[in-house]
Amino acid sequence: MSVDYYERLEQSRNTSPSEALLGSLARALRLSVDERDYLYRLAGHPAPTASTISGYVDPAMMFLLDALTTVPAHVIDDRTTILAQNALSRALLGSWTDGDDRHSNVTWRWFTHPESRALNVPEEHEAIGRGYAADLRAAAARGGHDPVSEQLIADLTTVSPEFAQYWSDMQVAPLQTTRKILVHPQAGRLDVQCDFVLSTTTGQRLVIFRPQPGTATADSFDFLRVLGEQSFDRS
Repeated sequence: MSVDYYERLEQSRNTSPSEALLGSLARALRLSVDERDYLYRLAGHPAPTASTISGYVDPAMMFLLDALTTVPAHVIDDRTTILAQNALSRALLGSWTDGDDRHSNVTWRWFTHPESRALNVPEEHEAIGRGYAADLRAAAARGGHDPVSEQLIADLTTVSPEFAQYWSDMQVAPLQTTRKILVHPQAGRLDVQCDFVLSTTTGQRLVIFRPQPGTATADSFDFLRVLGEQSFDRS
């Protein structure tokens, strides 16, 4: 959004901002949920639900994300779309927030882009895939089977026999903290605890890759931080 466009918006010289633009503006201004909803109504749009929100990140989550400088972390929505990443998350995973919702969706990429699994050791793939399917079923139920979730499920079922198999098992379970082994091409083996911090107001989750005590993972994260993200963009 250009400075000129924002000035016209402030001066009410543009009366039809899109919902995506409003979401991005609310995120940039770190508006609370109530302030964000008020902004939407002022612009003539209904307040967004968890299933329709676009571009907005819970300001409390952004505060925590900004504070996490020694571990990879990112914020995901109810359908596992990555909304924001810190520098170490981009160094570890690549920049996942620069494309459309499918490009940024962890579950979609897990089942449709094999390279997205490259960091995870093969013996953990099935458990991770089943976890994503069960989490998506839980999210769809919470959202009242909203059209976006339903389309994502339909597309995954069509393009991924693996997802279709896990989906047919009818497991319902939000993602839970779990230990994972990652193997990074430059940083080597990373032994992490993958933690989830839930926002009760937006349903968004802060995902933190916490180094296991007694391992060299914390030192490896320091190495990644020094190298920066430029060599690790997998988009």
